[in-house]
Amino acid sequence: MVIGTGMIAKAFESYLDQDNFLIFASGVSDSTHALSGAFERERQLLTATILAHADKQLVYFGTCSMYDESLKNSGYLQHKREMEALITALHKHYVIFRLSNPVGNTTNTTTLVNFFIKNISQGQHFESWRNASRNIIDIDDMFTVCNDILQTGSSKNETINIANPENYSVPFIISAIENHLRKKGNYTLVNKGNSPEIPTQAVEPYFRKFNINFGADYLSGVLQKYFPAP
Repeated sequence: MVIGTGMIAKAFESYLDQDNFLIFASGVSDSTHALSGAFERERQLLTATILAHADKQLVYFGTCSMYDESLKNSGYLQHKREMEALITALHKHYVIFRLSNPVGNTTNTTTLVNFFIKNISQGQHFESWRNASRNIIDIDDMFTVCNDILQTGSSKNETINIANPENYSVPFIISAIENHLRKKGNYTLVNKGNSPEIPTQAVEPYFRKFNINFGADYLSGVLQKYFPAP
């Protein structure tokens, strides 16, 4: 069973007919401009879902932004912490996957890479944080690891980070996108941001198991896969 229609929900389409799992992928899509009403709608839907499906293993998607000190007081992170606490209090059989920045096929232009792609390709000015770094992972790699954890039953009632072992500086990400699009971006770097330290030791054996290599060409490979070059 899958609740949601976005990129993560589509990645888990194979779970639509798996009645022992409940994939809850109907979260707030824009973490930067979400209003309290959107948070409350997710809270109500999640609560009703838990109460209606106590027999299923609940799979919820948190965020690795929890490890970013510059964002710790945001309304979005407060909401995600509350949702995780709600799950642990109400449901007896769950897995919470905290995701970094998955990249895949989506029309949501508020995701990190899509935001840069849109603004650079359209020549729109934007501000970017010079001192920030972000963690990027191919959604297919994310699904491969999550799927194995769920199918083998290796983790129950746990919170697991699904992230690239390495962060990329935001200027490096922008430069990679500029090279991919063959177009210079119109942006201003401001002296803000920091680098989240995401513990990934628990999932690195899965990366080795499936030969997921986060080498020097990983980011450029993700861009080539999902964003056709002009």
